[in-house]
Amino acid sequence: MKQILRQLSESIISAIDPIHERHVLVPYVLGALARWEIRSHHLTEMAYEWCSVMCENLRFFKDRESLLLLPLEIGFRHLDTDTRGRRTDFLLTHTEHHRGLVDVVFGSNDGEAIADLLHAWTAEQQYYFRTHALLDICTEHLVDLHNRVSFSPRLRRLVIHSVEVLNYNGFEEVGMGRFVGLLNHLHVTFKDTKNPLRWTMLLLDTLRSSEAIQHLSLYYWELLVELTILIPPSRNQLSYNPQITISLTEAQEWDKLECWIKTICIVWLSWDVRTMEEDLERAMLMLFRKRPGAFQGLKTWVERWGGGWYNDVPEIFKRIRNQASEAAQQDLP
Repeated sequence: MKQILRQLSESIISAIDPIHERHVLVPYVLGALARWEIRSHHLTEMAYEWCSVMCENLRFFKDRESLLLLPLEIGFRHLDTDTRGRRTDFLLTHTEHHRGLVDVVFGSNDGEAIADLLHAWTAEQQYYFRTHALLDICTEHLVDLHNRVSFSPRLRRLVIHSVEVLNYNGFEEVGMGRFVGLLNHLHVTFKDTKNPLRWTMLLLDTLRSSEAIQHLSLYYWELLVELTILIPPSRNQLSYNPQITISLTEAQEWDKLECWIKTICIVWLSWDVRTMEEDLERAMLMLFRKRPGAFQGLKTWVERWGGGWYNDVPEIFKRIRNQASEAAQQDLP
Protein backbone atom coordinates (compact mmCIF):
# COMPACT_ATOMS: atom_id res chain seq x y z
CA MET A 1 0.00 0.00 0.00
CA LYS A 2 2.81 2.39 0.83
CA GLN A 3 4.38 1.85 -2.60
CA ILE A 4 1.04 2.42 -4.33
CA LEU A 5 0.54 5.67 -2.42
CA ARG A 6 4.03 6.84 -3.34
CA GLN A 7 3.37 6.19 -7.03
CA LEU A 8 0.07 8.05 -6.76
CA SER A 9 1.84 10.94 -5.04
CA GLU A 10 4.46 11.19 -7.76
CA SER A 11 1.71 11.30 -10.38
CA ILE A 12 -0.14 14.07 -8.54
CA ILE A 13 3.03 16.13 -8.07
CA SER A 14 3.80 15.82 -11.77
CA ALA A 15 0.24 16.77 -12.73
CA ILE A 16 0.31 19.89 -10.54
CA ASP A 17 2.83 21.30 -13.02
CA PRO A 18 0.72 23.67 -15.20
CA ILE A 19 2.29 22.38 -18.43
CA HIS A 20 1.44 18.75 -17.63
CA GLU A 21 -1.31 17.28 -19.80
CA ARG A 22 -3.14 15.91 -16.76
CA HIS A 23 -3.10 19.26 -14.99
CA VAL A 24 -6.91 19.63 -15.22
CA LEU A 25 -7.44 16.28 -13.46
CA VAL A 26 -5.82 17.35 -10.19
CA PRO A 27 -9.00 18.81 -8.63
CA TYR A 28 -10.94 15.62 -9.38
CA VAL A 29 -8.25 13.33 -7.97
CA LEU A 30 -7.89 15.36 -4.78
CA GLY A 31 -11.65 15.56 -4.37
CA ALA A 32 -11.86 11.77 -4.59
CA LEU A 33 -9.04 11.33 -2.05
CA ALA A 34 -10.80 13.69 0.35
CA ARG A 35 -13.67 11.19 0.42
CA TRP A 36 -11.33 8.21 0.78
CA GLU A 37 -11.74 6.37 4.06
CA ILE A 38 -8.22 4.90 4.18
CA ARG A 39 -5.89 7.15 6.18
CA SER A 40 -2.28 6.82 7.33
CA HIS A 41 0.60 8.98 8.51
CA HIS A 42 2.28 8.29 5.19
CA LEU A 43 -0.69 9.79 3.35
CA THR A 44 -0.50 12.80 5.66
CA GLU A 45 3.13 13.44 4.69
CA MET A 46 2.33 13.11 1.01
CA ALA A 47 -0.75 15.34 1.19
CA TYR A 48 1.26 18.12 2.79
CA GLU A 49 3.88 17.72 0.07
CA TRP A 50 1.12 18.24 -2.53
CA CYS A 51 0.08 21.33 -0.63
CA SER A 52 3.63 22.68 -0.77
CA VAL A 53 3.97 22.05 -4.51
CA MET A 54 0.55 23.55 -5.13
CA CYS A 55 1.51 26.73 -3.29
CA GLU A 56 4.25 27.26 -5.84
CA ASN A 57 1.84 26.81 -8.78
CA LEU A 58 -1.37 28.16 -7.30
CA ARG A 59 -1.71 31.02 -9.79
CA PHE A 60 -2.23 28.54 -12.61
CA PHE A 61 -5.35 26.95 -11.10
CA LYS A 62 -8.95 28.02 -11.24
CA ASP A 63 -10.68 27.98 -7.83
CA ARG A 64 -7.19 27.86 -6.35
CA GLU A 65 -8.32 28.78 -2.84
CA SER A 66 -10.69 25.83 -2.49
CA LEU A 67 -8.21 23.55 -4.26
CA LEU A 68 -5.46 24.35 -1.78
CA LEU A 69 -7.69 23.32 1.13
CA LEU A 70 -8.11 19.79 -0.25
CA PRO A 71 -4.59 18.46 0.49
CA LEU A 72 -4.85 19.82 4.03
CA GLU A 73 -8.18 18.08 4.47
CA ILE A 74 -6.81 14.82 3.08
CA GLY A 75 -3.78 14.93 5.34
CA PHE A 76 -5.09 16.27 8.65
CA ARG A 77 -8.88 16.22 8.95
CA HIS A 78 -8.90 12.64 10.25
CA LEU A 79 -6.10 12.98 12.80
CA ASP A 80 -6.63 13.04 16.55
CA THR A 81 -5.87 16.54 17.80
CA ASP A 82 -5.27 15.41 21.38
CA THR A 83 -1.70 14.14 21.07
CA ARG A 84 -0.86 14.55 24.75
CA GLY A 85 1.97 12.24 25.67
CA ARG A 86 2.24 10.79 22.16
CA ARG A 87 4.99 11.66 19.72
CA THR A 88 4.16 12.00 16.06
CA ASP A 89 6.55 10.71 13.43
CA PHE A 90 5.66 13.19 10.71
CA LEU A 91 8.35 14.68 8.57
CA LEU A 92 6.59 17.29 6.47
CA THR A 93 7.92 18.87 3.30
CA HIS A 94 7.58 22.63 3.71
CA THR A 95 7.16 25.33 1.11
CA GLU A 96 8.69 28.79 0.90
CA HIS A 97 5.20 30.24 0.49
CA HIS A 98 3.94 29.91 4.06
CA ARG A 99 2.49 33.41 4.24
CA GLY A 100 0.49 32.88 1.08
CA LEU A 101 -0.81 29.62 2.51
CA VAL A 102 -1.91 31.43 5.67
CA ASP A 103 -3.68 34.16 3.69
CA VAL A 104 -5.62 31.61 1.63
CA VAL A 105 -6.60 29.31 4.52
CA PHE A 106 -7.54 31.99 7.04
CA GLY A 107 -9.16 34.05 4.30
CA SER A 108 -11.53 31.17 3.61
CA ASN A 109 -13.16 31.62 7.06
CA ASP A 110 -13.56 27.83 7.04
CA GLY A 111 -13.01 26.74 10.64
CA GLU A 112 -12.15 23.15 9.80
CA ALA A 113 -9.70 24.18 7.07
CA ILE A 114 -8.00 26.53 9.54
CA ALA A 115 -7.86 23.66 12.02
CA ASP A 116 -6.23 21.51 9.32
CA LEU A 117 -3.47 24.08 8.83
CA LEU A 118 -2.87 24.56 12.57
CA HIS A 119 -2.71 20.79 12.96
CA ALA A 120 -0.17 20.58 10.13
CA TRP A 121 2.00 23.18 11.84
CA THR A 122 1.78 21.68 15.33
CA ALA A 123 2.04 17.99 14.38
CA GLU A 124 5.85 17.92 14.24
CA GLN A 125 6.27 18.34 17.97
CA GLN A 126 9.94 17.39 17.85
CA TYR A 127 10.64 20.41 15.61
CA TYR A 128 9.63 23.08 18.13
CA PHE A 129 11.50 26.05 16.64
CA ARG A 130 10.09 25.44 13.16
CA THR A 131 6.61 25.07 14.66
CA HIS A 132 6.99 28.39 16.48
CA ALA A 133 8.23 30.18 13.34
CA LEU A 134 5.31 28.88 11.28
CA LEU A 135 2.67 29.77 13.86
CA ASP A 136 4.18 33.21 14.31
CA ILE A 137 2.90 34.06 10.82
CA CYS A 138 -0.65 33.36 12.06
CA THR A 139 -0.82 35.62 15.13
CA GLU A 140 -2.55 38.50 13.34
CA HIS A 141 -5.24 36.06 12.20
CA LEU A 142 -5.50 34.09 15.45
CA VAL A 143 -6.28 37.00 17.78
CA ASP A 144 -9.48 37.90 15.94
CA LEU A 145 -10.43 34.45 14.70
CA HIS A 146 -13.23 34.02 17.27
CA ASN A 147 -14.94 37.09 15.80
CA ARG A 148 -15.06 35.53 12.31
CA VAL A 149 -15.33 31.78 12.77
CA SER A 150 -17.42 29.51 14.96
CA PHE A 151 -15.05 27.38 17.05
CA SER A 152 -15.58 23.63 16.86
CA PRO A 153 -14.05 21.58 19.72
CA ARG A 154 -11.26 20.57 17.32
CA LEU A 155 -10.46 24.12 16.27
CA ARG A 156 -10.55 25.30 19.89
CA ARG A 157 -8.05 22.63 20.97
CA LEU A 158 -5.68 23.51 18.14
CA VAL A 159 -5.89 27.26 18.79
CA ILE A 160 -5.17 26.64 22.49
CA HIS A 161 -2.15 24.53 21.60
CA SER A 162 -0.96 27.17 19.12
CA VAL A 163 -1.20 29.86 21.81
CA GLU A 164 0.75 27.61 24.17
CA VAL A 165 3.54 27.19 21.61
CA LEU A 166 3.69 30.89 20.74
CA ASN A 167 3.45 32.01 24.37
CA TYR A 168 3.06 35.67 25.36
CA ASN A 169 5.96 36.95 23.25
CA GLY A 170 4.31 35.74 20.07
CA PHE A 171 1.35 38.08 20.60
CA GLU A 172 3.00 41.23 21.96
CA GLU A 173 2.94 43.03 18.63
CA VAL A 174 -0.76 42.41 17.92
CA GLY A 175 -1.92 44.18 21.08
CA MET A 176 -2.86 42.91 24.50
CA GLY A 177 -6.48 43.93 24.17
CA ARG A 178 -6.99 41.62 21.20
CA PHE A 179 -4.99 38.82 22.82
CA VAL A 180 -6.99 39.03 26.04
CA GLY A 181 -10.18 38.89 23.97
CA LEU A 182 -8.99 35.63 22.41
CA LEU A 183 -8.06 34.16 25.81
CA ASN A 184 -11.42 35.09 27.31
CA HIS A 185 -13.17 33.37 24.40
CA LEU A 186 -11.07 30.18 24.68
CA HIS A 187 -11.78 29.72 28.40
CA VAL A 188 -8.76 27.42 28.80
CA THR A 189 -8.96 24.71 31.47
CA PHE A 190 -6.13 22.82 33.11
CA LYS A 191 -7.08 19.75 31.06
CA ASP A 192 -6.62 21.79 27.87
CA THR A 193 -2.98 22.53 28.64
CA LYS A 194 -0.16 20.31 27.41
CA ASN A 195 2.51 22.26 29.29
CA PRO A 196 0.94 23.79 32.43
CA LEU A 197 4.10 25.69 33.40
CA ARG A 198 4.11 27.46 30.02
CA TRP A 199 0.55 28.62 30.72
CA THR A 200 1.57 29.86 34.17
CA MET A 201 4.32 31.96 32.64
CA LEU A 202 2.06 33.08 29.77
CA LEU A 203 -0.55 34.39 32.20
CA LEU A 204 2.05 36.08 34.40
CA ASP A 205 3.61 37.78 31.36
CA THR A 206 0.18 38.82 30.09
CA LEU A 207 -0.57 40.48 33.43
CA ARG A 208 2.32 42.87 32.90
CA SER A 209 -0.18 44.83 30.80
CA SER A 210 -2.58 47.15 32.64
CA GLU A 211 -5.18 46.32 29.97
CA ALA A 212 -4.88 42.63 30.79
CA ILE A 213 -5.13 43.29 34.54
CA GLN A 214 -8.41 45.07 33.92
CA HIS A 215 -10.02 42.87 31.26
CA LEU A 216 -8.66 39.34 31.70
CA SER A 217 -11.53 37.20 32.94
CA LEU A 218 -11.58 36.29 36.62
CA TYR A 219 -11.55 32.69 35.45
CA TYR A 220 -7.90 33.03 34.39
CA TRP A 221 -6.87 34.46 37.75
CA GLU A 222 -8.40 31.35 39.32
CA LEU A 223 -6.63 29.15 36.76
CA LEU A 224 -3.34 30.86 37.64
CA VAL A 225 -3.77 29.86 41.28
CA GLU A 226 -4.58 26.29 40.26
CA LEU A 227 -1.54 26.07 37.99
CA THR A 228 0.72 27.58 40.64
CA ILE A 229 -0.35 25.02 43.21
CA LEU A 230 0.29 22.12 40.87
CA ILE A 231 3.57 23.36 39.36
CA PRO A 232 5.00 26.43 41.18
CA PRO A 233 7.43 28.54 39.14
CA SER A 234 11.00 28.64 40.40
CA ARG A 235 12.60 31.75 41.87
CA ASN A 236 14.27 32.71 38.60
CA GLN A 237 10.99 32.26 36.66
CA LEU A 238 8.86 34.68 38.66
CA SER A 239 9.68 38.15 39.87
CA TYR A 240 7.12 39.95 41.98
CA ASN A 241 5.23 42.65 40.05
CA PRO A 242 3.97 45.34 42.45
CA GLN A 243 1.97 47.07 39.71
CA ILE A 244 -0.48 44.16 39.60
CA THR A 245 -1.04 44.42 43.35
CA ILE A 246 -1.39 48.21 43.26
CA SER A 247 -3.78 48.20 40.29
CA LEU A 248 -6.07 45.58 41.79
CA THR A 249 -6.11 47.31 45.18
CA GLU A 250 -6.89 50.73 43.73
CA ALA A 251 -9.66 49.25 41.56
CA GLN A 252 -10.99 47.25 44.54
CA GLU A 253 -10.96 44.10 42.41
CA TRP A 254 -11.20 41.90 45.49
CA ASP A 255 -11.81 38.60 43.64
CA LYS A 256 -8.79 39.07 41.40
CA LEU A 257 -6.70 40.43 44.28
CA GLU A 258 -7.48 37.33 46.34
CA CYS A 259 -6.30 35.10 43.47
CA TRP A 260 -3.16 37.20 42.98
CA ILE A 261 -2.26 37.05 46.66
CA LYS A 262 -2.78 33.30 46.70
CA THR A 263 -0.49 32.96 43.69
CA ILE A 264 2.31 35.04 45.16
CA CYS A 265 2.04 33.50 48.61
CA ILE A 266 2.08 29.93 47.33
CA VAL A 267 5.17 30.68 45.25
CA TRP A 268 6.82 32.32 48.24
CA LEU A 269 6.23 29.24 50.38
CA SER A 270 8.83 27.59 48.16
CA TRP A 271 11.27 30.40 48.93
CA ASP A 272 11.36 32.66 51.99
CA VAL A 273 8.19 34.13 53.48
CA ARG A 274 9.67 35.78 56.59
CA THR A 275 9.54 39.18 54.89
CA MET A 276 6.97 40.67 52.54
CA GLU A 277 6.81 43.59 50.15
CA GLU A 278 5.14 46.57 51.81
CA ASP A 279 2.52 47.05 49.09
CA LEU A 280 1.61 43.34 49.17
CA GLU A 281 1.27 43.38 52.95
CA ARG A 282 -0.96 46.46 52.70
CA ALA A 283 -3.07 44.80 49.99
CA MET A 284 -3.44 41.63 52.05
CA LEU A 285 -4.49 43.70 55.06
CA MET A 286 -7.17 45.46 52.99
CA LEU A 287 -8.37 42.14 51.54
CA PHE A 288 -8.70 40.43 54.93
CA ARG A 289 -10.41 43.52 56.27
CA LYS A 290 -12.97 43.60 53.45
CA ARG A 291 -13.29 39.82 53.20
CA PRO A 292 -12.47 37.98 56.42
CA GLY A 293 -13.18 34.66 54.69
CA ALA A 294 -10.24 35.25 52.33
CA PHE A 295 -7.81 34.12 55.04
CA GLN A 296 -9.48 30.72 55.29
CA GLY A 297 -9.42 30.48 51.50
CA LEU A 298 -5.69 31.15 51.51
CA LYS A 299 -5.20 28.54 54.24
CA THR A 300 -7.11 25.95 52.18
CA TRP A 301 -4.94 26.60 49.12
CA VAL A 302 -1.78 26.33 51.23
CA GLU A 303 -2.94 22.96 52.54
CA ARG A 304 -3.58 21.77 48.99
CA TRP A 305 -0.17 22.96 47.89
CA GLY A 306 1.52 21.32 50.87
CA GLY A 307 -0.04 17.94 50.15
CA GLY A 308 -0.15 17.00 53.83
CA TRP A 309 3.36 17.95 54.92
CA TYR A 310 2.81 21.72 54.93
CA ASN A 311 -0.63 22.45 56.34
CA ASP A 312 -0.52 25.90 57.89
CA VAL A 313 0.00 29.44 56.71
CA PRO A 314 3.13 31.35 57.79
CA GLU A 315 2.99 33.47 60.93
CA ILE A 316 3.27 36.68 58.93
CA PHE A 317 -0.08 35.89 57.27
CA LYS A 318 -1.69 35.30 60.66
CA ARG A 319 -0.33 38.61 61.95
CA ILE A 320 -1.87 40.45 59.00
CA ARG A 321 -5.17 38.60 59.54
CA ASN A 322 -5.20 39.68 63.18
CA GLN A 323 -4.48 43.29 62.21
CA ALA A 324 -7.33 43.17 59.73
CA SER A 325 -9.71 41.77 62.39
CA GLU A 326 -8.76 44.52 64.84
CA ALA A 327 -9.27 47.18 62.16
CA ALA A 328 -12.65 45.71 61.23
CA GLN A 329 -13.72 45.80 64.90
CA GLN A 330 -12.82 49.47 65.07
CA ASP A 331 -15.05 50.12 62.07
CA LEU A 332 -18.11 48.78 63.91
CA PRO A 333 -20.48 51.45 65.30
